Amino acid sequence: MVQIGLLGCGNVGKIVANHQEGFTIVSIFDKVFDSAAEVAAIAHAKPYHDFEAFIHDPFELCVEAASVEAVQTYGCRALECGKDIVILSVGALADSNFRKKICDTARAHNRKIHVPSGAIMGLDNLKIGSISKLHSVTLRTTKSPSSLGVTADTRTLLFSGSATECVMHYPKNANVSIALELAADHDVYVELWADPAVSNNTHEIIVSGEFGEVYTKITNVPSPNNPATSYLAALSILALLKAYDDPLVIGT
Repeated sequence: MVQIGLLGCGNVGKIVANHQEGFTIVSIFDKVFDSAAEVAAIAHAKPYHDFEAFIHDPFELCVEAASVEAVQTYGCRALECGKDIVILSVGALADSNFRKKICDTARAHNRKIHVPSGAIMGLDNLKIGSISKLHSVTLRTTKSPSSLGVTADTRTLLFSGSATECVMHYPKNANVSIALELAADHDVYVELWADPAVSNNTHEIIVSGEFGEVYTKITNVPSPNNPATSYLAALSILALLKAYDDPLVIGT
């Protein structure tokens, strides 16, 4: 059973702590010690507010469930200390210089970086399709105006353009588009819509290539206790951890 260190004690961290199946949390880090202590009590783990002490604990896998800034601050160091890492805040990899740095660090220390599917499905299929030539990859995201911090009386297109540009203008919406771009190894065209008629976030993914065409639509139920976080994103980490040591691997 894989032993993990949990980096981040927000809503996703609490969900992971409450569903330890196929893995055990032994250490928990948060800059706010009270938050680490709260989640550690749930997980029966040791809390830390000092990262260096945390990362030298004897666990195999560091699971990030914090923020883009946390990945950029601690990701390389975790790899240098001999830990594989799971990155939920994949928007951190939108920065090509940082992406190269963390991948080079992983390679130098013979470590792995795992990116769960997050708030969407189908990354495996996209990776398979990208073996042949892809023609286009489009992400159409629709959210309520309040979740985007805007006012809109009707369905309104807030942004259309590349995933890289979307990250610049709407950094809190980076994770899905960057995960798609990494899986496809292809530019992703993004449409971001505000719609007062919706309560849940939806992601429509349209892909065409030599393999054929794919259309998927995911409607995300918010996480318990935090409507800003997709429940599917938390579940994607649990699925990855549950299967981490499984000898039977399904998909790519």
